[in-house]
Amino acid sequence: MRKQSTRPSSSANLQSQPDRRSVVLGGAAALSLGALPGRADAQASGLGSAADLLDRVKAFQASLEPDKRKAASFAWDGSEWRGWNYFGVSGYIKPGLRLEQMSKAQKDATWNALAAVWSPAGVAKAKNVMLLQDILAASGNGTGQRSSERFSLSVFGTPAETGAWGFRCEGHHLTQSVAVRDNRIVSVTPTSFSALPNRVKGGPHNGLNTLKDEEGIARRLMADLAPKLQGRARIGDTTPYNILSYAGREHANAKKAGLPASELSTAQRDLLWKMVELYSIEHFPAQLADAQRARIGSGDRQALHFAWYGPNTPEKAFGYRLIGDGFVIEMASVDPEAQHLHTVYHDLSNVLGRVG
Repeated sequence: MRKQSTRPSSSANLQSQPDRRSVVLGGAAALSLGALPGRADAQASGLGSAADLLDRVKAFQASLEPDKRKAASFAWDGSEWRGWNYFGVSGYIKPGLRLEQMSKAQKDATWNALAAVWSPAGVAKAKNVMLLQDILAASGNGTGQRSSERFSLSVFGTPAETGAWGFRCEGHHLTQSVAVRDNRIVSVTPTSFSALPNRVKGGPHNGLNTLKDEEGIARRLMADLAPKLQGRARIGDTTPYNILSYAGREHANAKKAGLPASELSTAQRDLLWKMVELYSIEHFPAQLADAQRARIGSGDRQALHFAWYGPNTPEKAFGYRLIGDGFVIEMASVDPEAQHLHTVYHDLSNVLGRVG
């Protein structure tokens, strides 16, 4: 398997965009404090109780030696919390305590805590994203740098029944942030399950397709549109090299663009909402999934917009955005063969637990 590259710089569309390193550095420079949710806010009740998560995160912390606990601990709403980053351009080691640094008991405590955040399907998808790092390393891409255990767990602030704190799992192509206030989960974004290679074409994991539905349903919807509607949905002839709603710019692509759901058939709208649920509901456990379904569905379903980039050719670069009332979902090909896919889901009303 050859090392994947970014899209050619000769593309006029890509020349108008910053390179991947400037995304990371520029995003970090743009980070700013937002208003933390208070009791008077409309969404102060949050997504559900954090009691179970609190117990599990405290158990994780209790399993750690002092030096490891220090490595996994950061200030609430500081630069590390605001600077989420699953990109590889800044390195494969992310802030926090990595799985590779943990004992077996500590790893068990880690997965126990994550089971309060992810459903079994979400855990399986996260483990597939992690596994892809080993597959790449075995192919000679990042050997000695990539690992399925080079993923970090971090705790922000002091987990308690009162006050605000956060919890994150992050590594190359994976990020999950959870914000808590007064023992209520108020935010579960940004979230990303990304992939390289998205389609494994050899070896013991031949056939693994980590983002099969995220790609397949989108291509199916685009193909089902009449040519005129395809033209309306397509907002660029080439795909962006990356997601555009990175750290510090979570609200940058909230403007409705592309084709509104109101102009789709019932079957097409069903496909569109299936895509939304893939990102915002299906990888969360039951209680969070139900709360997410209510939050996502509280906006105008007919005003959800579908925006497409590039052609719709199998195994060729593409991208899309889903822009709803209060959320944005993105997928972008980083390479010409659509093997290197970046995604993100943002709850725009509660970015990292900050109302905005």
